[in-house]
Amino acid sequence: MTRNHRPNLGSLFFFAAAFALSAYFTFAAVQGDFGLFRRVEIAAEAETLSRDLTMLKVDIAQMENLTHRLSDNFLDLDLLDEQARSVLGVLRADEIVIR
Repeated sequence: MTRNHRPNLGSLFFFAAAFALSAYFTFAAVQGDFGLFRRVEIAAEAETLSRDLTMLKVDIAQMENLTHRLSDNFLDLDLLDEQARSVLGVLRADEIVIR
């Protein structure tokens, strides 16, 4: 005697739900807010911000150096002359301006 086996509806629903849940969690692990792609984006952004921080530290060091050189305790006359020429347009009497 042969018996026709019909798939049990409960087991079919169970495997469909298990597949849907595993597909959802796999998608969330790759594409979600805390997924692999977001992690790569954060690492790239951190590297860019680190480079920006390094450039800003160099700029700050240069500004601190210029500020120190123009302070009351230490006056660099060459720097003062350069700033007066660029900001105020000051010239010495023996100079000729060619434009």
